[in-house]
Amino acid sequence: MTDPLVSTEWLAERLGSPDVQVVDGSWHMPAENRFGRAEYDSVHIPGAVFFDIDEIADRTTDLPHMLPSAAAFAEAAGALGLRREACVVAYDTNGVRSAARVWWTLRVMGFPHARVLDGGLPKWQAEGRPLTAEPASPAPSRLEPILRPELVRDLEAMRRLAQTPDEQVVDARSAERFRGEAPEPRAGLRAGHLPHSLNLPFNALLSANGQMRPPGELQALFEGAGVDLGGAIVTSCGSGVTASVLALALARLGRGDVAVYDGSWAEWGGRADTPVVTGP
Repeated sequence: MTDPLVSTEWLAERLGSPDVQVVDGSWHMPAENRFGRAEYDSVHIPGAVFFDIDEIADRTTDLPHMLPSAAAFAEAAGALGLRREACVVAYDTNGVRSAARVWWTLRVMGFPHARVLDGGLPKWQAEGRPLTAEPASPAPSRLEPILRPELVRDLEAMRRLAQTPDEQVVDARSAERFRGEAPEPRAGLRAGHLPHSLNLPFNALLSANGQMRPPGELQALFEGAGVDLGGAIVTSCGSGVTASVLALALARLGRGDVAVYDGSWAEWGGRADTPVVTGP
């Protein structure tokens, strides 16, 4: 697998090309009092469509932004004009965060050329590159539903891993939340982590300017967290967003086969029948 990240220079050179499509996947936690759609309406990269991870989601569950069915995704992505043969570049207004969730979702749904803009909109803006408030109006596309289930783990799969840890679970939440020393930002969730899981906070993978660290540093961070980079890996977090940042970083290291626990702690920590561990 080639690098799943593209630079602002790379995108600027290809902006407007029919072979490159741009997606604003900005999303924020409710407590941040920021709204991705409103920010897109104010300013975005020319030609970008807005991908709302809370809308293009399974609307039959109370869990946040769970994957929709393949058919529902194909309809929604087709309405945005997305094409599987194009290089679809996702970005967000944080640097590298929710764009990684969009990247993972696209890959699960059969988009082989999905990429993430390294540094996101902040880097693009800081470099004085083109911006607009004009909404994009791409021609709709017709997409066949495709699903790659090997890139997704559900509750039952995680129950099995809690008993038989034959896949490494790497949690992207902060160390304090992982150890159960800090409350979860979503009400009603227990504190702690899945049995046998490892912890690598996603922000450790990012530099101060919001770009992802180079592969050598990423490798050292994963190995320092106890991850065997040659073994099977599943990533988790609060709701499947920053788990996707870990999956993105692992893809940079050639591990394009890493799965994400879609429900993550919003599901596991919200139940009374799942085992929870506190401490290191």
